[in-house]
Amino acid sequence: MMGKRMKSVGVVLLTAAMTIGMLTGCSSGNSNNAGSTAVSEGADSSKGSSVSNAETVELTMWGTWGGDQVAQLEAQLEAYNASQDKIHITYAVQDGMEQKLLTAIASNEVPDVVLWDRFNTSVYAPKGAFTQLDDLVANDDSIDMSDFYEPAVDELTYDGKLYGIPLTVDTRILFYNKDMFEEAGVDPESITDWDSLREAAIKLTIRENGKLVQAGFSLKDTGLFNNWIVQAGGRMINNDTTPPTTDFNTQAGLDVLAYWDQLQNVDKVYDLGFEDGYGGDGFKAGKVAITFNGPWTLESYREADINFGVIGQPAGPSGNQSAMMGGFGLIIPNKAKNTEAAWEFIKWWTTQPENGVEFAKISGNLPASKEAAKDPYFVEDEILQVFTAAMDYAGIRSKVPGYSDVEGLALIPQLQKFVAGEITAEKALSEAQTQGDAILSKAAVQ
Repeated sequence: MMGKRMKSVGVVLLTAAMTIGMLTGCSSGNSNNAGSTAVSEGADSSKGSSVSNAETVELTMWGTWGGDQVAQLEAQLEAYNASQDKIHITYAVQDGMEQKLLTAIASNEVPDVVLWDRFNTSVYAPKGAFTQLDDLVANDDSIDMSDFYEPAVDELTYDGKLYGIPLTVDTRILFYNKDMFEEAGVDPESITDWDSLREAAIKLTIRENGKLVQAGFSLKDTGLFNNWIVQAGGRMINNDTTPPTTDFNTQAGLDVLAYWDQLQNVDKVYDLGFEDGYGGDGFKAGKVAITFNGPWTLESYREADINFGVIGQPAGPSGNQSAMMGGFGLIIPNKAKNTEAAWEFIKWWTTQPENGVEFAKISGNLPASKEAAKDPYFVEDEILQVFTAAMDYAGIRSKVPGYSDVEGLALIPQLQKFVAGEITAEKALSEAQTQGDAILSKAAVQ
C-alpha cells in the first residue's frame, strides 16, 4: 500500500514438492541501484511448467506483511487451497524481502509467488528479479489487463514489459470527526477545495489560553507534498529532460508551501509536533478534526470508537482533484520452478471478482480489479465508495530511477525544515532541487 508497509521475521526457503522445469532467458537492462545484488539471468514466461494431475504442487508465497495481516493472508490462501486439489500454497513472511529475493534467485532457491509492493518494480525489474508475464497474458483468454486500474498496471510495467498482476489499491482521502463537525456546525459536503478545507479547519480548531487542544486539520505529513503539488497544477518530475529532472521548484510548489504556512502559522489550525503526544495519530485520539489517511486505518479507527466519515480529495487552485495510488501486486520471481501453478493461483485471486471482494472483507484492502470494485460491498458502503471513487482520479508516483531517494533524501528533509520555520519556502525547494537533480543524474547512469 502506498500507505503502511509491513513487518516480518526470518527467511523460510521451501523447496517445491515437484520440480516442473527451470526457466531460462535474459533479464532486461542493468541495475539502477548501486550496492544491490545484480542477477544476470531472467525468466521467459513462455517456458513455464505444467501442473501435474497426479500430485499436489506445493507453492510458497513471500511477502512483507506481518502481524495481524498474516492471518488475513492465510485465510485467503486457505480458501484457494480448498477450491481445488492440484495446488497448495503457503505464506512466508520475509524481512528485507527485496534483497533476499535477489539472493535467492542467485542461489536458485526462490519462492513461487511474491506479494509485491508495486512501487519497487522499476528498481528491481532491471536487476532481473521477475518473470515477464506478457506471454502468459497474451496466451490466456481468462485475463484482461484492461480490467485493472491502469495506474496499477503501469506501476508493474518496466521498459514496456509486464512483471506482475495488480492485487490491491489504496490511497489517502480526508477523514473527519463527525462529532466535532456537528459541534462546530460544519457540513462535510461543503469541503470541496483548498479554500473550503481551510474555512472548515479554522472553525474546527480549539485553543484554550493559547494552547492547542483540538487541531482543525493535521499537517504532520510533509510526505504528502507529491499529492498537494498536483492539485496546485504542478508535478514532481520533468520526464522530458535527459536525464529526468525535478520539477517541484515552481510556482505550484511555492503555492503548496504558502498554503501550509497559512494554515499553520496564520490560521493556527495545527502546531508542529501536536500529535506526538498521541502516538502520532491525533485523529485516533480524538484530538484532530480532519486528517489524510488510507483504508488501512479503518478498523483501527473503528476500534478506537471514533465517529468518523470520509471526504474525497479537495481540488486545488488549479481545479485538479488528485490522489496518489499505492498498493500491491503478485509477481513470479525469476527462476521460479512452478510458473504455471503460480499463474493459476494469481489468476484465481486477481481475475475472479468475488475473491477480491472476499479479501477486502477479510483485510480492508481494496481490489485492483475494476469489476470487483463494482460489487455492492463497495458501492453501497458510505466509506468504501469514496475510496473507490478516488481511484478514478488517482495516479502513481514517478517510476524514474532514483525517484524514491529524491523524496526521502532530498525533498522531505527540506520540507521539514520549512515547516519548522528554519528556512524559507524558496530555499527549501531550491535546496531539494539541487540535491534531487544530483540523485536523478547519478541513478540514470547506474
